[in-house]
Amino acid sequence: MSNHNHSHTGNIRFAFFLNILFTIVEIIGGFLTNSVAILADAVHDLGDSLSLGAAWFFEKYSKKPKNKTYTYGYKRFSLIGALINAVVLIGGTVYVLTEIVDRLFEPSEVMAEGMIWLAVAGVAMNGLAVLRLKGNSSLNSRMVMLHLLEDVLGWIAVLIAAITIYFTNWHSIDAWLSLAISIWVLYNAIRGLVEVMKVILQATPKEFDYKKVRKQLSEIKNLEDVHDIHVWSLDGEYHVASMHAVVGEKVVDQQQSEIKKAIREIFKNWDINHVTIEVENDSEQEDCEYHDC
Repeated sequence: MSNHNHSHTGNIRFAFFLNILFTIVEIIGGFLTNSVAILADAVHDLGDSLSLGAAWFFEKYSKKPKNKTYTYGYKRFSLIGALINAVVLIGGTVYVLTEIVDRLFEPSEVMAEGMIWLAVAGVAMNGLAVLRLKGNSSLNSRMVMLHLLEDVLGWIAVLIAAITIYFTNWHSIDAWLSLAISIWVLYNAIRGLVEVMKVILQATPKEFDYKKVRKQLSEIKNLEDVHDIHVWSLDGEYHVASMHAVVGEKVVDQQQSEIKKAIREIFKNWDINHVTIEVENDSEQEDCEYHDC
């Protein structure tokens, strides 16, 4: 397990340095070729670099053991990096969009040959990072790999535009392509920001279905009722829950243990990693603040 985690961290580190190096090349190349499409993709790759850097840092940092200050451990620290990444990406994309507006109606001449070479390098370098991460099974690695795969597709689009400009001299395609890339990046950045805010505000994970869970709980023998069910996520991957379980006054300790085991099994099937269960009998029930809890 230790070697697997070390390999996982090393692959993300490799992808980070590869991505940050190419982002610098992109920014320089974008100015030299006068291509806003490349500059737009550079902003996207800068966001990727921040994401990879945060993923690499927090992959190591999140393994710190829990303590009296952070009783859940350090998993939620990854949300700070995600929040920073989303804000930087949105701000950078909005800036690029303002630069694109003039180019749509008054396209500037771009260096198509330079764009072609940069696009080929973009496909190659991002493709190499994807291949390096392909063998990792963790959710974090799969998401990073998916992001980089999208970069590969974006560079293929830039390559097509550059070839089109080279043979047809249709320079406005650069601005229209950069507009499409920027809108796509902005959409995904805002969507990511919304997801981060939901986790920070302790929203219920979207895959958790209260009605189905309550129905499954109602089928447990000797369990009379449940209330105060609360489910949230620490970091978007590690989910926790708490609930009150009502049993009859004649239910003995052994039966309570069986009830709690059955409850934990149900929550486990819904990808809930940790469940806190408070068992009470009819006479001990507390008033529930929410109608459907």
